[in-house]
Amino acid sequence: MNIMTIAPLALLSLLAVVLSAHGYAYDFFYFVQQWPGSYCDTSSGCCYPSYGKPPSDFDIHGLWPNYNNGSYPSNCDPNNPFDLSKIQDLVTSLRPNWASLACPSSDSTSFWQHEWEKHGTCSETILDEHSYFQDALNLKSMTNLLSCLKSANISPNGGSYTLTSIKNAISACIGHVPWIECNKDASGRYQLYQVYICVDHSGTTLIDCPVFPTGACGSSIIFPTF
Repeated sequence: MNIMTIAPLALLSLLAVVLSAHGYAYDFFYFVQQWPGSYCDTSSGCCYPSYGKPPSDFDIHGLWPNYNNGSYPSNCDPNNPFDLSKIQDLVTSLRPNWASLACPSSDSTSFWQHEWEKHGTCSETILDEHSYFQDALNLKSMTNLLSCLKSANISPNGGSYTLTSIKNAISACIGHVPWIECNKDASGRYQLYQVYICVDHSGTTLIDCPVFPTGACGSSIIFPTF
């Protein structure tokens, strides 16, 4: 087969896998946590899970395999679909820590399914489904973002804080610089939405980020209540 006949996106994905520095199908993870108050405080709003309002704490969005060049694999194995029975022992922990706020209201299972099938399957050479979700829960406990921020007098009280102070507070706490994603509230003001922390390919050890995502935040951002 002439290599030029391969679809461009497929070719890029193939090259990224072949060139991965460690010989794995990815180089590192973004561990992404979101502030539920910012998810809900938009023009679109949110819906609490069917089992009730989640805690006023950062919520797991996902554990996403990435390449050092900034690209990422996705939907890597359609033959390894999400199986709730494999993580049944984790459901009690997942519900408050990895809750779906999307509408319509759900029991969050479809959210977990999406994250495993889009992202988790791309790390299956290292993490099986149970290990993938367990590692994410462990990372949330390890990082404890809300405690990090509160220790620097940064609280979800609807006040405005500098982006630099938020980054510095988290860096001082976990030993690595995070990337902060903002969204906009119903009034168009930037607010603290998601925190990206980099993790090695094993899914257990925090590392300095090889590359950061891109996006806009104001120099001063709102930390809304929830």
